Amino acid sequence: MNFILGGAAVYGAYVGALYLLQDRLVFRRELATTPNYPLPEGTERLELRTTDDETIVGNLVRARRRSRGLVIGFSGNAWNSDDCTTFIAHRLTDVDVAVFHYRGYTPSTGTPSEAALFADALLIHDTLVKGMAPERVYAFGFSLGSGVAAYLAANRPLTGQLLVTPYDSIEEIAKKRYRGVPVRYLLKNPFRSIEHLNGKPVPTAVILASEDRIVPRDSSDRLIESLIDPVLVETIPDSTHVSIYDMVAIDHLLHRALAALEARATAPAAPASVLAEG
Repeated sequence: MNFILGGAAVYGAYVGALYLLQDRLVFRRELATTPNYPLPEGTERLELRTTDDETIVGNLVRARRRSRGLVIGFSGNAWNSDDCTTFIAHRLTDVDVAVFHYRGYTPSTGTPSEAALFADALLIHDTLVKGMAPERVYAFGFSLGSGVAAYLAANRPLTGQLLVTPYDSIEEIAKKRYRGVPVRYLLKNPFRSIEHLNGKPVPTAVILASEDRIVPRDSSDRLIESLIDPVLVETIPDSTHVSIYDMVAIDHLLHRALAALEARATAPAAPASVLAEG
């Protein structure tokens, strides 16, 4: 009896610890406090006030020549958004690039959560589209940010989205990683991308890492298989969830992804079917 009670106590402590630590596991704010690279010259600093009176801070880098559209970027959970801005803007110079620090990530205020990040994504989109009137709007989501991009793509009329190392849902990943734990009832931020995109004909480009140990390949594959309009799916050889951003191949793939999404937007509509008279 004592053995059973002791085991139950250990299990309860383990589950309780996971519940209390889950926000720190999902939102690695402590790793994203300081950027590693300077922002591009001419970067505009933006501040938006949320409906619950928090401030989210971001960057806008204008295209160096005639803009092909607006790219709204959503970074990984441990990636400073200034560095995400620099990463995109240095590689794609003919689009406007906007990336905001997530709620609760310095210098933005508040506390991060799935609901907050989703609401902020809509606010960012609506504010920038109203103020800039871009010809096309794309969402670029990296790792955790792929879930935010997917939510935005499901709720606003985007030209398309690029997802780098995406997942079907954080909930499904957690279920496999923490077997025996009632994840569905304990997880506060499930980020169910596959549900958000279900039935949505959003043109989508996907870039994967061949040796990803953070997002299992089967998680990415389930999301890809559910997509209605995948325009590009590529895997970078010999890359990990982290090293993928240092690979030369990703520079080329970003251009290919944007071109594929743009091509889908400019392709002539298929003619309506003509039914033969019975």
